[in-house]
Amino acid sequence: MNSSVARDTAVVLFGHGARNPDWAGPMRRIREALLARPDAPSVELAFLEFMTPTLPEAVAALTAAGARKVAVVPIFLAQAGHLTRDLPILVDEVRAAHPDCEIVLATAAGESARVVAAMADYAASCID
Repeated sequence: MNSSVARDTAVVLFGHGARNPDWAGPMRRIREALLARPDAPSVELAFLEFMTPTLPEAVAALTAAGARKVAVVPIFLAQAGHLTRDLPILVDEVRAAHPDCEIVLATAAGESARVVAAMADYAASCID
């Protein structure tokens, strides 16, 4: 990816949220790891409840900074519950609010074969 693409592309790491701010620590570390990559896109966190920013707030900030394509990546284990009921509605609202921005919705991170393999490797290492 060239640097001009990096400036107009963005990722939103979307999580459920919790009352304890420490809950978002892993998401912050994922954000930092993504931003450390060469030509990284802009990356923001967003939460369904209890924490800020919300998805509309995060996407508004990214588009105001020039993002023209935003991938919403749910940091959830499964494609169920909030991801099938609430998130599609939120994404439709964000798309309507930002018609000049392409907003794509990824499946839950836990549904990725690569994430499942990494978690299996971790589980196997726990018996060493």
